Amino acid sequence: MTRLSRITVFHAHVYFDPAPRKVAKGVRDGLVARFAADCRWRERPIGPHTKPNFRVRMSRGQFGRIVAWLMLHRAGLSVLVHPYTEDRVADHSDRAAWLGKRVAINFAFLKRPAAMVVGRRPR
Repeated sequence: MTRLSRITVFHAHVYFDPAPRKVAKGVRDGLVARFAADCRWRERPIGPHTKPNFRVRMSRGQFGRIVAWLMLHRAGLSVLVHPYTEDRVADHSDRAAWLGKRVAINFAFLKRPAAMVVGRRPR
């Protein structure tokens, strides 16, 4: 079992389609302006994510404020919120929470050993 103290970072993935990209940029800009949030824009599906998204990285201390803000200001976009631990599959499934409609996750990608994942930064 993973202890809460092992979670140092959380991620939120805000998914968008090419058409409402402007809406997603507005949500991202709001996060950056309000929280100086660490957001990484991804124009196309990458890793386990099957749709374009931007990732919000947040500390345990930021979690409540950022997730509450997303609950009110996600503009209809789907958001996956998850911890970042050693169990990538559980982080994106059993330990995850969704705001809005769920988006398919590529679990086969997550089951690969971390060393085999191209472009993955070491922890």
